[in-house]
Amino acid sequence: MAEEEDNKMAERWQKDADGILIFTGLFSAAVAALVAVSIQDLRPNSQDTSAFYLANIYQLLADPNVPRASIPFTLAKPPPFSPPKYAIWVNSLWFLSLAIDLTCALLATLLQQWARRYLRITQPPRYSPHKRARMRAFFAEGVDKLHLPWVVEVLPTLLHLSLFLFFSGL
Repeated sequence: MAEEEDNKMAERWQKDADGILIFTGLFSAAVAALVAVSIQDLRPNSQDTSAFYLANIYQLLADPNVPRASIPFTLAKPPPFSPPKYAIWVNSLWFLSLAIDLTCALLATLLQQWARRYLRITQPPRYSPHKRARMRAFFAEGVDKLHLPWVVEVLPTLLHLSLFLFFSGL
């Protein structure tokens, strides 16, 4: 009876973790691809800097009234770069979404490993039923102390939060 319950619990947790891992893998790939594109808005554009210097050089060389001796050796500096606020918000939300998503993947992987280990340790065929019952009771107490059923239920909530943050950044 206890073995059946343990097997059902572990199978349920592993199936939940499988679904979470598939989703997090696909979602992380999509978010990472979008972040790789949107992060460019946080950096100064080298083409803008080149265009600024070329425009200054053109103005100096195009004015025939300016004597060549009065051309300054140092050109003006381009205005300081400040990323747009929307770019900061979007990238912050998407990075946070990606971090939560990867945390879910890590927790789901740990959950799968724990479920396999739990079954392997609590159901060894070489021990007496009394010894196996004691081992199961010890590990069942650990499940309760670590709040593993709660963790299993929180993983989809974290995924929903990750999705919400991602869509907030769109």
